Amino acid sequence: MERQGRLYPIGIQTFEKIRVGNYMYIDKTEYVYRMVHSASNYIFLSRPRRFGKSLLTSTLEAYFEGRRELFRGLALERLETEWTEYPVLRFDMSTAKHVDKERLESELNLKLIEYENVYGRGEGEENANQRFQGIIRRAYEQTGRQVVVLIDEYDAPLLDVVHEEKNLPILRNIMRNFYSPLKACDPYLRFVFLTGITKFSQLSIFSELNNIKNISMLPEYAAICGITEEEMATQMDEDLDILAGRMGISREKTVQKLKDNYDGYHFTWPSPDIYNPFSLLNAFADGRLDSYWFGSGTPTYLIEMLKKYGVQPQQIGGRKVMAESFDAPTERMTDIAPLLYQSGYVTIKGYSPVTQLYTLDIPNKEVRLGLMKSLLPGYLDRRTTDGLTTVALLYEAIYEERLDDALRLLQTFLSTVPYCDRTDYEGHYQQMLYIIFSLLGIYVDVEVRTPSGRVDMVMRTATTLYVVELKLNQSAEAAMQQIDLKNYPERFALCGLPMVKVGINFDMERHTLKDWVITR
Repeated sequence: MERQGRLYPIGIQTFEKIRVGNYMYIDKTEYVYRMVHSASNYIFLSRPRRFGKSLLTSTLEAYFEGRRELFRGLALERLETEWTEYPVLRFDMSTAKHVDKERLESELNLKLIEYENVYGRGEGEENANQRFQGIIRRAYEQTGRQVVVLIDEYDAPLLDVVHEEKNLPILRNIMRNFYSPLKACDPYLRFVFLTGITKFSQLSIFSELNNIKNISMLPEYAAICGITEEEMATQMDEDLDILAGRMGISREKTVQKLKDNYDGYHFTWPSPDIYNPFSLLNAFADGRLDSYWFGSGTPTYLIEMLKKYGVQPQQIGGRKVMAESFDAPTERMTDIAPLLYQSGYVTIKGYSPVTQLYTLDIPNKEVRLGLMKSLLPGYLDRRTTDGLTTVALLYEAIYEERLDDALRLLQTFLSTVPYCDRTDYEGHYQQMLYIIFSLLGIYVDVEVRTPSGRVDMVMRTATTLYVVELKLNQSAEAAMQQIDLKNYPERFALCGLPMVKVGINFDMERHTLKDWVITR
């Protein structure tokens, strides 16, 4: 979508193409200057997919190639006084996804051949690490300048096998061997930059390379990727007005909808609010909101890891953990927190200096709904499409405060769902309802503590608070009696919303709701 001669760079990760093609560019070059003039020449940055890591790598490439003309009008042009051209070796490892041992070795071979055609190949260089080391040394000798190595998505070959005990060590050893020259070539290197999603330990991936500076959680680099609220308000000011016009709502409501759906990321604390750049730019280009980031990639490995660690849907967010618990190397994980955080499915929402605990939660509506849609098939067998249609009808009924109709609709639908394993316990139905009601876009929580016990489920719409108790093979009346006996509504008296008590009884044999009671 054109805006005053500019284009939105949807999926464009090349700095030169954006600048020459007059695409919108959110100026991040001050961070480039900060990195290349820092004390460390070896830097690692972890950010979720489609957050601008590749564009940042391409920007570094243009800088080290001395292409000053591309930075005209940007912060770096004002900050930099010396523009020195260096030999740059850039490796994009995203081309090595979904590969086995042979295909990974073939990919590395092709990448090395590209630079051997420029700098030559030494006699006796057979293995990938020998060839990589030879390229670095010859580039230094032939140009008389130290070499810059940029490795984008270094962990791409490993992500799809992170849950596999057999294949992960094999591919990890290949990559460790490939990266090993970075230590031995230190005298020849001016700057080394690596990006990735996950954080594999230096011991297993980078061998003895223990001088990498991890800037992922440093406050001064909090906004190096993504778009901040300030950047959107200033550098995209007119775009907001255009989007509001296309959506037919006020600018204020447009900003709030963008915030609800795409904002909420914090990669350190304190941190400015970070918007997902891929979703935000797509929304401006299309003139509407949609699930752009989550829809751009199926988190298969995430679903597998959730199963491996036995994580229930309601346990994904709302965690309080120490920094080492969610920023740990992937292969040393004791739970799924590091993968959830590093992949962008949860983010930092708060920090207590007293306890030194971080609060991790799902960042925004887009991620929450995407996660729940991905988890829904595990509860509805092959009826996921019908299930999402049912969710839409449920939303309409609950929005119109017709809860009885909503539960009758759910009862009818669940009675058609084929039998799934492990439906003989109350928690299965609690988890399923949590997913379904989360997809309605309303607040929902389970096992909510009160002075006299725990409420199975609490739902809050804009107009009503629902206190829900579940039973299995008992009766709805028994569920309602528990609500009244333990006086659960007293816990929520100060919320300011009318309260509705709901007792639901599930039939284990029929795998659906048997009866329910609703009282105000």
